[in-house]
Amino acid sequence: MRDHSAVPEPVEFRVVPAAEPPASVLIGAMVAEVESLYGPIQGPGMPSGTPADFSPPGGACVVGFDGEVALCVGAVKRLADEVAEIKRMYVAPTGRSRGLARALLVALEDAARDLGYLRVRLDTGTRQPHAKALYLSTGYVEIADYNGNTVATFWAEKQL
Repeated sequence: MRDHSAVPEPVEFRVVPAAEPPASVLIGAMVAEVESLYGPIQGPGMPSGTPADFSPPGGACVVGFDGEVALCVGAVKRLADEVAEIKRMYVAPTGRSRGLARALLVALEDAARDLGYLRVRLDTGTRQPHAKALYLSTGYVEIADYNGNTVATFWAEKQL
């Protein structure tokens, strides 16, 4: 049984296609915000994060809605048979300070579990200390660089 007590009311999480609005709009906003901190995060030498990566059978894209207003997004990408990566986590400015990032992380872990994964990995950089704090506070354990992300300084994993 999944514990959804952390989900702020009335947010509902739905699996949606990453290539279509509202997911694509939120992912675009996330990329723009992260690139304002670090520079380009897409392209040669960077880990893949395409809509195809976030599609069945090995991936999923999750959007959090307040009614019909999309407030947050995140995705799951296959790394190996039992391991997925959480990517593109983003909470729109209008949804911040409501506990949505923590609830989104739970929804993404649920999506990974539903896809049959036993572990999830993720990364973040020094200019996102709140993200690192969230991951550590929710049971993620620091691991070595697993994806060659040149802007990341923290890589972590969690058993599902």
